Amino acid sequence: MSRRVVLAGNVIADVVIEIPALPERGGDVVGTRTETTAGGGFNTLTAARRLGTEAVYAGLHGTGPHGDLVRAALAAEDIGTLLPARADLDTGFTVALVDSGGERTFVTSFGAEATLTAADVAAVRDRLRPDDLVQLSGYGLALPGNGPLLSGLTAALPAGSILCLDPGPLVADIPESVLAPVLARTDWLSTNAREARIMTGHADPGTAAAALGQRVASGAGVLVRADKDGCWLAAPGEPPVHVPGFPVTAVDSNGAGDAHVGAFLALLGRGIDPLTAARGANAAAACAVTRRGPATAPDRTELAAFLAGDPLADRLA
Repeated sequence: MSRRVVLAGNVIADVVIEIPALPERGGDVVGTRTETTAGGGFNTLTAARRLGTEAVYAGLHGTGPHGDLVRAALAAEDIGTLLPARADLDTGFTVALVDSGGERTFVTSFGAEATLTAADVAAVRDRLRPDDLVQLSGYGLALPGNGPLLSGLTAALPAGSILCLDPGPLVADIPESVLAPVLARTDWLSTNAREARIMTGHADPGTAAAALGQRVASGAGVLVRADKDGCWLAAPGEPPVHVPGFPVTAVDSNGAGDAHVGAFLALLGRGIDPLTAARGANAAAACAVTRRGPATAPDRTELAAFLAGDPLADRLA
């Protein structure tokens, strides 16, 4: 039986605008398509849930158009919630600008999800299980109010639970006093190449993965995601190895990193070894970028078809 994936982060609304190219500073550009969907940590939860893993949102959500959209999206994917809706605030949103090459640029305005209290964190802690896979995003750690509370939560996780940290684009804004205790408890650190470079000063993903291994506790693992090049995996106690990606034609990279993290955790939760799980996560991210939208991770049938001939495909049944 697979383990539950719990997101201790933010599910917000994504206002996705496709554009030919980013304008220069002070300029303007006309979007070619606009869509508003659930985003943020929703992408990670969806990726895990579609692979048959129970998924739960442990963050806040508001009351208003964006909060209603988030709750409807969670319900549609059969993703549970641990905290009730805030009655006085709406959920926040991100404007995601997707250029013609599929690259994305974000601007985020937080809402109810940024107003965690000690009582909220205590309620989440009381509902966690010893075998949970807890996913924590650096977006929450970068928020002045949420960061210390979430950092404290990691120290109180049940024994046996696995903590995965994705430091996110705002990693440089996370205070060291918040980040250091989280890294000390982290079992898996998953970053993209840019975040790894910011955290280590190394542009080469493999070198960065090795350096990140020195920042986490003994027995923890590191993943550095590198888009079409796959990822570099430093399993606990082992040097980094390159896990190749899958050649596809990308049309939208929004949410690909989240799909990678969600799939990796779901596969780990099914008892699959880290190297095979990383290859499966590369495949899930490759599938995701061939589709438009933020939550485009494949389900088990789709991922098995993509991996036809790979031994992992049989384990997805």
